[in-house]
Amino acid sequence: MDWVIEARDLKKTYKMGEIEVHALNGVSFTIARGEIVSIMGPSGSGKSTMMNTLGCLDRPTSGEYILDGEAVANMTDDQLASVRNRKVGFVFQSFNLLSRLTAVGNVELPLRYAGITEGRRDRAKAALEAVGLGDRMTHRPYELSGGQQQRVAVARAIVNDPAIIMADEPTGNLDSKVGKEIMSLLLNLNKERGTTLVIVTHDPKIAEQTQRVIRLRDGELDLAYEENGGSKQ
Repeated sequence: MDWVIEARDLKKTYKMGEIEVHALNGVSFTIARGEIVSIMGPSGSGKSTMMNTLGCLDRPTSGEYILDGEAVANMTDDQLASVRNRKVGFVFQSFNLLSRLTAVGNVELPLRYAGITEGRRDRAKAALEAVGLGDRMTHRPYELSGGQQQRVAVARAIVNDPAIIMADEPTGNLDSKVGKEIMSLLLNLNKERGTTLVIVTHDPKIAEQTQRVIRLRDGELDLAYEENGGSKQ
């Protein structure tokens, strides 16, 4: 099997004064290249910590994490930033666009951080066209609707042709109609490009559109959920 994500006994412990909080407590799973997976769980279950770890925004306290063939758990901050920029595209609930930049300028950012100059603008334009915003390239975020801003964020996520796209509640700030359009866009990118999607969500309707649900509870995999075939009895 061609795994793009291999997580083995991941643990993440935070210290709050004299109290230790085990945000992740020995989590192990794999995600195949091209798979569409959702991560669910109640508040405090470890979803955000899991996303930060898988997206190379943070390192586990212990355990092994292999992303697209690279062992990243013990990398330095600079090494982690490099892997994150090359292999992970992010789509956030709040879009996280820079207001001073145009749509194409925002999409260019990952390429700029990677030191790519040749063909950078053309690649950013192609990404915007791929998400249906070829006619909005020079607009700034405040000139775009919420759905259009999220499309810019998706274009920014795919411009580097990453190994995975991490989407954190990607429809959370959108109405139901526009949310469906964004989910359809993400699913089409998976179909057309084979992009691996990892979607953190609390919405069962979003999870139903993915191929598999990884459910967390108290920093661990919810094995009861798995044993029941993905549904609570």
